[in-house]
Amino acid sequence: MPPTAAAGYELDPKLPIGAQVYGLLKRMIIGLVFKPNEALSEKELALRLGVSRTPVREALIRLAEETLVDVFPQRGTIVSPIRVAEVMEAQFLREALEAAVTRRAAEQPSAALIRDLSRLIDDQHHAANAGRPEDYMPLDDAFHRTISEGTGMPRSWRLIQGVKGQMDRVRFLSLPNKAHLLLLTEQHAEIFKAIETQDPDRAEAAMRHHLKEVLKTIHELASEMPAIFA
Repeated sequence: MPPTAAAGYELDPKLPIGAQVYGLLKRMIIGLVFKPNEALSEKELALRLGVSRTPVREALIRLAEETLVDVFPQRGTIVSPIRVAEVMEAQFLREALEAAVTRRAAEQPSAALIRDLSRLIDDQHHAANAGRPEDYMPLDDAFHRTISEGTGMPRSWRLIQGVKGQMDRVRFLSLPNKAHLLLLTEQHAEIFKAIETQDPDRAEAAMRHHLKEVLKTIHELASEMPAIFA
């Protein structure tokens, strides 16, 4: 199978192709390689990725369920605009779930969880100070995923993944701002300190405060780039 020409990614023929195609297309939508309101051709995507049309079709169905694409009977598949209402709903759902998970994490954190979170915050500091936003978003996700997995609730992160796609596009747009990356890192550090010191009230409050950050930026971004927001 030839390597994909899509944004430098390659598909590994040794791994399930369907999952890779879905993950790749999702990253390209979140990273604005595919712009909001851009038409997506199942045939052209299959050729571009070097795969059959079946995994592309299945990936687009999943992305439609996550509201990252819209499917119209006569027009085909369109990358959805960033809908402010859906971002706010996703934020509400994510905060409700992650605040509870973080509270649980702070009640009795394992040594491995403390070690892993500390390392991730160090990595985030380095990425933010070096001005490497492309490295920061995976580290951000890893921090939140590690809390869920380290608390014995990995499915909670999988549920969050299914609703936060619209949020992620807003997050991506804010990444080039170094001051914003440093602020997010400090908020992560506050969450970490609360977990480390086994303070559930502080941990929950810090996570809720952190996850509301997207609400502070979305309206500003929408006014600056109205063509990609709805």
